[in-house]
Amino acid sequence: MPTSDGPSRFPVFAAPPQGHHPRPPGYVPGRVAPVRSPPPAKAPPPPPPIKPQGLAPQRQATFSLTDGNQDREHAQSLQQRKNTLICLGVSMGAFLLTLILVLSLTSGDILDENCPDHNPSLSDWNPGQQPQTAVVVRRGDLFRLESSATFRSLTIQSGGRVVFADNADGSKNITLRTRHILIEKGGALYIGAPKCRYRSHAAIALTGRSDSKEISEVPDLGQKFIGVMSGGTLELHGTERVSWSLLTQSVPASGLTTGGYAFQRNFSRGINLRVVDQDTSDILLRERYDTHESRNDSRRLTQLLRGLPVGRIVTLAVGDSAVKNLLEETKKAIEETLGSSYVYDLKYRQAWALVSVVGGGNASCSEDVREHENHDTGGRAVASRNFTTVNGVRFSVTAYSEWKNGFPISGFQVDAVDQVVLNLQDEVQRTWQPSNQIVVASTDYSMHQAEEFTLLPCPHCNSRQVRIEGKPLYNHVGEIVDGVDMRAEVALLSRNILIYGEMEPSCYGNNLCQFYSHDTYGGHVKIFGNFSSVHLSYVELKNMGQQGERSRYPLYFHMCGDVDQKGGYWEPTYVDGLSIHHSFSRCLTIHATNGLLVKNTVGYDTLGHCFFLEDGIEQRNTFYHNLGLLTRPGTLLPTDRNETLCLSIKDKVYKGYTPSPSTECKAVSTFWIANPNNNLISNAAAGSQDAGIWFVFHSSSTGDSHGSVPETKAELTPLGIFYNNRVHSNFKAGLFIDKGVKTTNASAADPREYLCLDNNARFRPHQNADPSRPRVAAVIDTLISFKNNDMGAWIRGGDIIIQNSGFADNGVGLSFASDGSYPKDEGSSQEATQSLFVGESRNRGTNGGQNKYWGLGGTDGKMRTLPRNRTFPIRGFQIYDGPVRLTRSTFRAFIPTPERYTSAVGFSLKNTWQLTPRNNMSHLHFHPSVDLRAFFGRPGQWFEENDLDGDKNSVFHDVDGSVTGYSDTYVGRKDNYLIQHPGCVNMSPWNAVICSGRYSQVYVQTQGASDLALSINRDEYPAAPLVLRGINSQGALSQQYQPVLMMNKSYTLHWSGTAPREVVLSLINFDKDDWVLIGLCYPAGTAFQVMADINDRQTNTFDDITDYGPVFSLAELESKPLERKYFFDQNVGLLWLYLRARHGRDGHSYCSFKGCERVKITATTSSQQTCNCTGKAYPKYAKIPSAAVPMPAENTQPCKDCGAKQRVFTSEPWTSYLQTRVKSLSVREQQKGDGESFIAANEDMVAFTQPGYLVVSVDACSGKVTTKVQFSRMDTKMKHHLENGIPAKSIVLMATHGQPEGLADVAPCLVSLGLAKAADLHNKESLALWAFQGHTPHPPWVWLLAGQGDEILGLQERYLPLGLEAYGCSVSASQNGRKDLELLKEATGLE
Repeated sequence: MPTSDGPSRFPVFAAPPQGHHPRPPGYVPGRVAPVRSPPPAKAPPPPPPIKPQGLAPQRQATFSLTDGNQDREHAQSLQQRKNTLICLGVSMGAFLLTLILVLSLTSGDILDENCPDHNPSLSDWNPGQQPQTAVVVRRGDLFRLESSATFRSLTIQSGGRVVFADNADGSKNITLRTRHILIEKGGALYIGAPKCRYRSHAAIALTGRSDSKEISEVPDLGQKFIGVMSGGTLELHGTERVSWSLLTQSVPASGLTTGGYAFQRNFSRGINLRVVDQDTSDILLRERYDTHESRNDSRRLTQLLRGLPVGRIVTLAVGDSAVKNLLEETKKAIEETLGSSYVYDLKYRQAWALVSVVGGGNASCSEDVREHENHDTGGRAVASRNFTTVNGVRFSVTAYSEWKNGFPISGFQVDAVDQVVLNLQDEVQRTWQPSNQIVVASTDYSMHQAEEFTLLPCPHCNSRQVRIEGKPLYNHVGEIVDGVDMRAEVALLSRNILIYGEMEPSCYGNNLCQFYSHDTYGGHVKIFGNFSSVHLSYVELKNMGQQGERSRYPLYFHMCGDVDQKGGYWEPTYVDGLSIHHSFSRCLTIHATNGLLVKNTVGYDTLGHCFFLEDGIEQRNTFYHNLGLLTRPGTLLPTDRNETLCLSIKDKVYKGYTPSPSTECKAVSTFWIANPNNNLISNAAAGSQDAGIWFVFHSSSTGDSHGSVPETKAELTPLGIFYNNRVHSNFKAGLFIDKGVKTTNASAADPREYLCLDNNARFRPHQNADPSRPRVAAVIDTLISFKNNDMGAWIRGGDIIIQNSGFADNGVGLSFASDGSYPKDEGSSQEATQSLFVGESRNRGTNGGQNKYWGLGGTDGKMRTLPRNRTFPIRGFQIYDGPVRLTRSTFRAFIPTPERYTSAVGFSLKNTWQLTPRNNMSHLHFHPSVDLRAFFGRPGQWFEENDLDGDKNSVFHDVDGSVTGYSDTYVGRKDNYLIQHPGCVNMSPWNAVICSGRYSQVYVQTQGASDLALSINRDEYPAAPLVLRGINSQGALSQQYQPVLMMNKSYTLHWSGTAPREVVLSLINFDKDDWVLIGLCYPAGTAFQVMADINDRQTNTFDDITDYGPVFSLAELESKPLERKYFFDQNVGLLWLYLRARHGRDGHSYCSFKGCERVKITATTSSQQTCNCTGKAYPKYAKIPSAAVPMPAENTQPCKDCGAKQRVFTSEPWTSYLQTRVKSLSVREQQKGDGESFIAANEDMVAFTQPGYLVVSVDACSGKVTTKVQFSRMDTKMKHHLENGIPAKSIVLMATHGQPEGLADVAPCLVSLGLAKAADLHNKESLALWAFQGHTPHPPWVWLLAGQGDEILGLQERYLPLGLEAYGCSVSASQNGRKDLELLKEATGLE
């Protein structure tokens, strides 16, 4: 997956020429332009030459002659002779220099003009240890640093240059220790170059304490830094490496699928025995034989050993003593079956341990004995052997026995310590070296399951494998699970160029020790504007950033303006392949800087936002293939803080104010994107305290940028490229698009802290950020989101489209939201299409690592980690506000449990806000593993009373019946009779009804009576009113309600107190000529002014203002439905009038194309009576229920073109996958009524019902099934097929049915198909195989499962990559035209 195509054009090392010269286009003073075109790209850098010692290029003076008197000719002649001699001297010098270079070349070394340390103008520099010296490198100082050095400080200025020396074998280990490095005024620091990467190990150690007074702070930089000022150059280029990759085989906790085994006991007398399955590492038998006291136990042991099959692993350990009644026959059995050399000579209380293989003889036996003396054996008898499972996983079996301090101790261990091999997507072994550090990301809900490891030598590994020290504590997924790519990221932390802060052992001074026990005063790198050249690649930054100081980040681009070609940089600025880890304040900060390319960079274990855009004006920056994980809370900004920090840090709030953590803080994110006009391509946010990627919208620029640059109108700015990003293991949300930050200081009017989270922004992109121009849809393409505790994605605003995305194992998969009662950006909408939603996948997680909840769930009903709580109602797609559209998508694995409701479609919990009936769904596919398609909530935990206004008005439109089976119907709450008719279909498990009809909303606004509840009766169901309490808080000046109503029906509205003096009724989502007849309750004698108008919400202007006139009966009103009339029934107290739409709507607009049609009622009365007219209105106005639109017949045909086209949603969308399903039935399963085994490869399914084997071959390049062969037994025909009948480059799938004959004889034939060894299939009853016919190394997905007894295999599903070069396939056109690389080129303009 990772690519390392760093920029290929870069200025050569030559210094800029003096004097005047032609300037390239876009030249800006202080920025160095190359003196010539760069040389063509070369093959891997050749070894560097022997360095010339202090040779400097000769400068040739230029003389000019002028006309003069004749008497000056003689003097000129003499001068010419002198010039001739000078030229001769210069020529001789040049000749000698050339001769030296030629001799250097003939000695085998090459001068490479791409290598900065090969520059012959450099002088060797060995300054040594000068900790009290402030070194200044000035004009004319061109130094090649040859050895380690220590300075108080280093300043490089005025054309001075420092270059780290390198050599061919990479053995130069240079460490520069200093309090700071300041690069300014034409100074330059080089370590390697893009075309001559540094091979040795270089380190820059930044030293000093925050409380040190030995050196003054540098303005704008402080202490412990590398600073690049105007005109400075910083070029650091380490060895090119795969920065991060993905697992391609899952790694279980402990390294073994069996979980490993450990046992220790005191006084376990006799011979303790364990039998281990050599194919799986599972413990098959645990037994103790008291051969000290019991001859019968000795006989039982003999019988067991004689009966074990050849190849079984047996391990023995003596506890206390074992020889008194150890029979000769038993000793003989141990010797003959296990190859023991010591059993005949065992003594009383002698410690003895053995590990061996049945039938393996002495060569397979490891054993050890220790003599007993005075209740001590003087050490432990230890026997240990390494083994390999049939699937290639290495493990060790260890037995031990000893007497210690008078206690006999014995025990066993089966584990994979130091033997776990990681299988990776990329070829890494060449550059990921032993002793390097890596981190494996969590693939569970808790980011704290990320684990660091040290690499060990691995001679048996292939190019895509590495071996780790120790063993993992948690499961790390390495495969596609239920169609979603959940493979763990694996990042290399080590680089051969290291910049690090030297740290104190614990926190001290004013470094926020009340919050952190460790030192947080690290180093930092800060780049200022108008630098000459800055490019960093494959550099490690460790212990960087200063948590207690602002603007002190590991790497900080500070107000640099445009740093690409737009800013005059011929070679655009980039950082590539950096490892920023264990940092104390962010990872990379971009401040008022545009056009920066950040690629292949890892940010791990940081405090505060990791990749951080600061002031809301940063644009055109491109993040490509970066990884951030373990993003912890920090203190700097309110958005960095968790609840504890939010409540503890109050120095910047208005006096006495206590912050609200949930609304002002708790937003720390791996990618904090403060302006949408930036590009995110192929990044991974793999664990943050709050969000993976958060788009936040500044209403104005903030910080140092405020007032200094034109405002960017972030919330109106179109989204940059968002493609192929993955977010997982985040606590709040994977992707979050919503909210702004407070842009004013704390005051009495608003006591909140500056830059706290604020709910004041709504993303509504338009052309040129102009709301009067057309909308520009924000496209979220190919998002992978899984194992996020709360939301896979929360997205507010419009127009926004999510497509080609996969969501799995999130509390809520995807939730759209608009911006209130109805959008300010009239006509906006949101859509999700061609996506997959998985409720509870086969990734069951690991109980631990700060995962709080563990309970039953999933399609298998097994224990698993859970989001939020054991009872939390999991939803795939959450409907909120609207309008939202969900189309051509698939749902899998939504199965409720007795503890929780798990539904494919659900609604926002405890919702006070409106929902529009324009929310619609179409072309959806529900996998058989979906038991609850939609759920409208029930009173109880999480839902509380389920009686808020939004809860009651929950509704969506099933356009084609793909949800309900009834086309063009609406699904609403079961107890909402405003939307029902007698033909509706009751769906009790959903707490819903399915109804036909036309539905819209009336937006009811009142003035002067905010505490009123509104009761709405449909005249056809007067006994079942809908009671709304209103959206606004109690005590507000106004109130608003927004019921969903069936069109062409009549309703009455009643109040819980005095009728409001002013009511405004807005027609929402009414199509032209839609109408409802409503009667509002008022006291008798009330006087009315009723008027209609059209409100343009953009300009807040009113048009078509018309008064309603009275009529004197309801019949007269009903006879004039098109006229603006009203009738007040004095006896009942109902003011009747029609709400009719006179204009059509455009697109998704809530209101008509002319504006929002409204009716305003102003009532004048002195009465204070409660205005509930229900008792008088009915039965007078009661009507017989009827359907305005007949209920359609239930669909009988399967949904055509429903569901997502893709089967797999992966972070490598250019790679095709084969969905395989293998079902092997044992006799026991058949007895339970299941009669069919099968193999399916994508849509091609082959079933069989007779005992025997089914072998299916699939072309690994195209995915086409090539052979399907069934065998009744393992015979010569089947053997020939396995050995000769399967085409090369084939995926081989095998299933069994019943009790197949000859199962044990199949095993030898499978070794050539990729198994690590021949499996022991004696006594096995069923088998499922994924194998490969082709060259080695075999793919990591090769796997064998065998079942017997209660070990039922069931239906197994796996996704296998197709068309890989590793199979011998030619590279497909889709891989040659990778969209991510095309978008990277589009974003940056770079080839």
